Amino acid sequence: MVQALNLALRREMSRDQRVVVLGQDVGINGGVFRVTEGLLDTFGENRVFDTPLAESAIVGSSVGMAINGLKPVCELQFSGFSYQGFYQLEQHAARMRNRTRGRFTCPIVVRIPYGGGIRALEHHSESREAYFAHTPGLKMVIPSGPRKARALLSSAVRDPDPVIFFEPKALYRSIREEIDENEEETFPLGKAELIREGDQITLIAYGAMLPPTLRAAETLEHEDGVGAEVVDLLTISPLDEETVARSVEKTGRAVIVHEAPRNCGVGAEIAARLVERVFLSLEAPIRRVTGYDIPVPYFSRENLYLPSKERILQAARETLRF
Repeated sequence: MVQALNLALRREMSRDQRVVVLGQDVGINGGVFRVTEGLLDTFGENRVFDTPLAESAIVGSSVGMAINGLKPVCELQFSGFSYQGFYQLEQHAARMRNRTRGRFTCPIVVRIPYGGGIRALEHHSESREAYFAHTPGLKMVIPSGPRKARALLSSAVRDPDPVIFFEPKALYRSIREEIDENEEETFPLGKAELIREGDQITLIAYGAMLPPTLRAAETLEHEDGVGAEVVDLLTISPLDEETVARSVEKTGRAVIVHEAPRNCGVGAEIAARLVERVFLSLEAPIRRVTGYDIPVPYFSRENLYLPSKERILQAARETLRF
């Protein structure tokens, strides 16, 4: 995924001179995860530049550049530090189109590594996508693999409105996919993808939770003879409820998986929309497999916090037995 994101940035910077990259250590060091490696050498210090350790300044500067014709892609090193820039996102970036009655848009992309799985310190592992998805005017994107990461980042850069681009740290170097570097590829924001077809239960996931969800689906088929359909959300806001509802209407059962805390999470929103749209098709209560309503624990206990294949399997089997 690191290489795929780097490829997307290179392509977008090559095709559009207005695209600039900024953030903490994105220039000389190539980013804390090396996503921006080599961009400074290729595009120069006027288009790739390091910033102070000041998230509010990073986002605020990006807003100013955006309404003056540039297309900034800024990086906040970890999601736990993004809250210092939330004021600029909520008060300015998200409201610019409405505030100016369409005279100005705010085409910024805010890249943020997020989530657990690498046993990092406090403020480095949380999954708080609901904060951004709840904010009108922001789009919230979370890729689940290298190919979709490249395609979605290209689409985000070209979008006229602010996009929060969460990158699952656990997937940066754990999954490989074939990508044709010579072919341009985008994927529409606001669209989910049907990853696996089935007719007895729908498993809904995104980001780093897609791999364990797929493993659970395969186990259900091999051990239980159950056809599990898997939907990868990809975009949290706007949510592709049409694809999700169509799948659950067919299968009659749904399990939603995310590593964010359970309370007021994306799973609750999806469950509410499913009840509104396909209630009469449901054969069992909608289940959620999530993180817990606590801070992400340290090191050896982190894996107990994150949803696992076993927890997803248990929820799916209980739903099927209902």
